[in-house]
Amino acid sequence: MSESPVPSHLNDVLKLSDESRVEYLFNEILKHRKIWILTDEHGCVMLNTDDEDCIPVWPSQETAELWINQDWKHCTAESISLNKWLSRWSIGLEDDELAIVVFPDLINQGMILYPAEFEHELRNKAKKLKVKL
Repeated sequence: MSESPVPSHLNDVLKLSDESRVEYLFNEILKHRKIWILTDEHGCVMLNTDDEDCIPVWPSQETAELWINQDWKHCTAESISLNKWLSRWSIGLEDDELAIVVFPDLINQGMILYPAEFEHELRNKAKKLKVKL
């Protein structure tokens, strides 16, 4: 089975360092006011590290859908509004002791942030860019 090639503009973004992908994600979230996850019939998809259970998040439908293959072919990309994320998801993830994998690349690499850290960094970025949350 052949994989569909990654569009060149996305390939460039996926080659960024973990830190640069975090920056890219926050810029996109603040611009489009959405965070993207993958879901299946059981809820949102999770990744597991040795230490953490994590929810992966992406900056766009297109980047999230790159993960819809093999094990995750039954998933769909779903957006969460920034307002909903800030009002419900941050605290919900914290309560469930889940971390966030920020914009993982195609080999499961991504920076892991706890929900409070993620929200703090996002709010700092919004303040720098003078974007109202």
